[in-house]
Amino acid sequence: MKSSRHVLASTFVLFALAAVLAGCGLTPASGPSRDQMVEGGATWTDERGAAPFVWVEIDDRTLDWLARRPPATLRGFFGDYRPSATQVIGVGDSLQVTVWEAASGGLFSASDGGHVSPGARSSLIPEQTVGRDGSITVPYAGRIRVAGRTQQQVEAAVVERLQGKAIEPQALVNISRNISNTATVTGEVANGARVPLSARGDRLLDVIAAAGGYRSPVHETFISLTRGGRTARAPLQALLANPSENIFIRAGDILTVESRPQTFTVAGATGVNAVIPFDARGVALDEAIGKAGGLNDNRADANGLFVLRYEPAEVVRGFANAPHRLPAEQMAPVAYHLNMRDPGALFAARRFAMHDKDIIYVSNAPLAEIGKVVQLIQTVAQPAVQAYAIGRIAH
Repeated sequence: MKSSRHVLASTFVLFALAAVLAGCGLTPASGPSRDQMVEGGATWTDERGAAPFVWVEIDDRTLDWLARRPPATLRGFFGDYRPSATQVIGVGDSLQVTVWEAASGGLFSASDGGHVSPGARSSLIPEQTVGRDGSITVPYAGRIRVAGRTQQQVEAAVVERLQGKAIEPQALVNISRNISNTATVTGEVANGARVPLSARGDRLLDVIAAAGGYRSPVHETFISLTRGGRTARAPLQALLANPSENIFIRAGDILTVESRPQTFTVAGATGVNAVIPFDARGVALDEAIGKAGGLNDNRADANGLFVLRYEPAEVVRGFANAPHRLPAEQMAPVAYHLNMRDPGALFAARRFAMHDKDIIYVSNAPLAEIGKVVQLIQTVAQPAVQAYAIGRIAH
């Protein structure tokens, strides 16, 4: 009887010691517990007196608010999606000018062995590049400003300058090398180049195709458009899914095709701790958990699943518990919490969209921490127990 009481007391002391050690944080762990995360988002403060992150429950209200967040869109950023206006000649373009006269014997007519043939005569003026002054030279007409004018306007200007000098002159202007009406395509394309824009208007995907097309997988490809000192980025899949996003390109636009593999990190009590790539755009939280091998049955606190990310300040302000003082920077850290013990959490996880560089963290269950201490104490005490048993047998 005395021995049974001794064993029971020893067991009680062992578990009490385990609980104390687990509570003191002296045991190995993969990260903070759920209680520590709750405390961190509610009471801890940094040197500015603000909580280090915002705690947000993943519920219907949160999901509805996040669903209102507009996706990255080029049309929404640049506004005007119509084709560009009529193309005009610019500095650096190369022009060919042909001048006709109504009869032979004029300035641009050539004699054949002293005999003048009847009929109209023409002369092709050698190709010229529009100078920095925006002008070209036409014989007998002098320097004519062409920059900022259409081909038809330049033709009229040449004819006007030749009136009274040539016989009923007519002119034809051809842009042999178009530099000013081009878009630059760089990055993950087969052939980065300046792509001439046609007069009818060219859309974004047309220009990329003219540069040889993109080389990276669709779900990893992003398009950055720089226009007038402003830059916007959108995923290629958004352009393919919504034709209105395939906007018209303007002269001087810069298109950069980027390969940006989308990944999220999984840590804590899950089947796999790793950096996991998206295999498609629009991975939901339930799919991300599945890719991580699910929650570890032996360790995971089902009420301790968190998604950590930086959100724009305007998004954070829409949460009920948004702090009055947001960080001076435009992005604020947010810890989204989901209680996987709630059956409705499975449906909420389907609606919660993962973002690039999100962190999924699952904390250990409290009993799992105590179990670690028990195992540690047993490992340390085992040699002493064996020595005691051997001594008893020897006596």
